[in-house]
Amino acid sequence: MPAPQTDKKLVSQADVLGPATPWYKGVAPYQWLILIIASAGWVFDAFEGQIFNITRNQLLADILHVAGNDPSIKRYGDIFLAIFLVGGTVGGLLFGSLADKWGRRPTMAITILMYSIFSGLTFFADNLWEVAALRFLVAMGVGGEWAVAASLVAEIFPPRARAHASGIFHATSVLGTWFAALAGMAVAAQWRYAYLIGIIPALLTLWVRAKVKEPESWKEAGTKAKMSGGPQMGSFRDLLLNPRWRGRAFLGMLLAAVGLGSFWGVTVAGQDLAKELLLRKGVDPAEAAHQAKFAYGIVQTVGAGLGLLAFGPLCVKLGRKRAFAWMHIGAFIIVPITCYLPQTYTQLLLVLPVFGFLTLGIHAGYAIYFPELFPNHLRATGTGFCFNGGRILAASVLIFSGWVKSMPGMDLRLAITLLGLLFPLGLIVIYFLPETKNQPLPE
Repeated sequence: MPAPQTDKKLVSQADVLGPATPWYKGVAPYQWLILIIASAGWVFDAFEGQIFNITRNQLLADILHVAGNDPSIKRYGDIFLAIFLVGGTVGGLLFGSLADKWGRRPTMAITILMYSIFSGLTFFADNLWEVAALRFLVAMGVGGEWAVAASLVAEIFPPRARAHASGIFHATSVLGTWFAALAGMAVAAQWRYAYLIGIIPALLTLWVRAKVKEPESWKEAGTKAKMSGGPQMGSFRDLLLNPRWRGRAFLGMLLAAVGLGSFWGVTVAGQDLAKELLLRKGVDPAEAAHQAKFAYGIVQTVGAGLGLLAFGPLCVKLGRKRAFAWMHIGAFIIVPITCYLPQTYTQLLLVLPVFGFLTLGIHAGYAIYFPELFPNHLRATGTGFCFNGGRILAASVLIFSGWVKSMPGMDLRLAITLLGLLFPLGLIVIYFLPETKNQPLPE
């Protein structure tokens, strides 16, 4: 069997094609394989994150021994989501740096194994601190896997196909959300079995170990670091003290914080909006909860998936900065429309896909844009710092979101509309970041 071609040879072969050629022409089988493996890891990443959002009412009612509409469920639910964000930050920073030091392949395998095992152990959780600890450890694996996979896809694919491939990679998270929604609806109140399913991704580590090869660009950067005493691989010191990379790291973190904070405060509230509307119409609470899962986990997620898939082509056509700007503007506009315009469940189902498209589509941009901001020896470190550093800021937004939504007399629709004010902040942040369209990855 011939040895796999290096990523440099693959890139050169694809880029001899003319600009009018479809982006996928000339992409080698190994590059498609990397996209599939990275996407599979991210699908289960999303499953592990969303399964709690889907099952938290049953989980917390069971562990707290309270009714399903008890206010403590909402309070602890937001606290656990904040814990998940903090865990993702720790894992993203740690494993992003280790991916630059140890390599993409072993780090990806470790992170997948980590979130799989600790998700499965949630089956045995009987109290709040056990759930909190397990969610933190699951999040560490989730945050680390994304940083590694996003960097790997950016390094392996040729420049002309990079934005499309990275956008597809992030868009596959929709499959994870669908799996979580279907699992949540299938197990109903038996929430423990949904977490037991989370062990399945552990098998993916065998595929990673067998098929993934380290990018040549990463190996060359490591050789230079050893031979010439150049910048150290995965060095936070270099990332945060070098003026060129420091500004990009902190601005990228703020950009991610807007998207992640609005996701947990606004986007996932599509489920709560559906449930509240149904309850106002006199629907039985159990049936309302079931239909709300479908509205969010299936219907809204269809639009979200289309938004994620659309962001890559938008980046190619408009540039990274303009694509981010227009999507933030659209998200800001659609939030109050979704909150106040629909008067029936059917009307809400028609609006939710647009809501998902605009509020979640920007997230594909993080997988496209962040790896393009940093050099070979800091790519996973910087990417992880931006995306997962944004999680820690988003955690404070999530706690604030829970406080706002639980205020006495506060209308959920008004609370979500107020939280939608986060989106204009993204316009300010993106203004100060560089445009990377048609630019090579930094060396």
